[in-house]
Amino acid sequence: MHMRTRKLALTEGITAGVLFGTAAIFIRFLQNLDAFSIAFWRLIIACLILAIILIVLGKSFNSNLVRKNLKELLILSIFLALHFIFFISAVKDTTILNATVLVNTTPIFSIFVSSFLFHLKPSRLAIVGLTISFVGVCVIAYAETIIVDINAYPENFSPSLKGDLEAVLAALVEAFYLNYGRKIRKQMAILPTMFPMYMLTATIVGVLGISATNKILTLPTEAEIILPLVGLGILPTAAAHTLYFSSLLNLKSFETATMALLEPMGATVLGIIFFQEIPAPMFVFGAVLILLGIFFIAKEKS
Repeated sequence: MHMRTRKLALTEGITAGVLFGTAAIFIRFLQNLDAFSIAFWRLIIACLILAIILIVLGKSFNSNLVRKNLKELLILSIFLALHFIFFISAVKDTTILNATVLVNTTPIFSIFVSSFLFHLKPSRLAIVGLTISFVGVCVIAYAETIIVDINAYPENFSPSLKGDLEAVLAALVEAFYLNYGRKIRKQMAILPTMFPMYMLTATIVGVLGISATNKILTLPTEAEIILPLVGLGILPTAAAHTLYFSSLLNLKSFETATMALLEPMGATVLGIIFFQEIPAPMFVFGAVLILLGIFFIAKEKS
């Protein structure tokens, strides 16, 4: 039963990692919206989806348990709000490739946070798996850069330092979010946890957005904006991020973070479908390394 539960957590993490690949694609279609608006509305849409699921399934919102853990949920929401803002800004300020690769340095940060603050030491097998997967991400990054025509797309070779830094900051706050979130995940069911957390996160993003932009975050009405926003709210948020957090029940924080290394693979496949961006053959080698590293993580005993 225990191993089956861990396998379920691994399945949740892997599914989340694949679905995360849709985030950068949807954000690319939302160039006319600022990062605060994108983060706010994706969270509101995710809240609506989870509320509908809770009502349809007849599940309790566990308001008493939410009040009891309100402080912890608020701290997690602050981390999550900063992660969304930094990542969306990174996609806008640097290349999608750089943003996707740099945000997936989360497992490295997570190991340091879990080791020094929570005294959870990774095994040698876990470190080997994480290293192999991260090398695979770097190989994919290199494979993508060598097929870009520098004369046709010079901007791809001069990414903004600001965007790169935002992606790293997104990874750092996500590491704290995952480590801090393990305690809450063990105390509360996933849907009654994520619904108030998304609501609190949306509120924080809204307040920060109004302070930063001096304008109210109004809902766009254009179909070309609404559709990507709905997709962003459903797939990488309501579905992927909920599964991602749920996997913390039986995975260590850096193990969950390692599952997200599948994101560049998912983004590349979608890039082929929507933008005809065919990867170099080296992409296959990088993908194999990522899967091999995740296999090592999966073989780790709980």
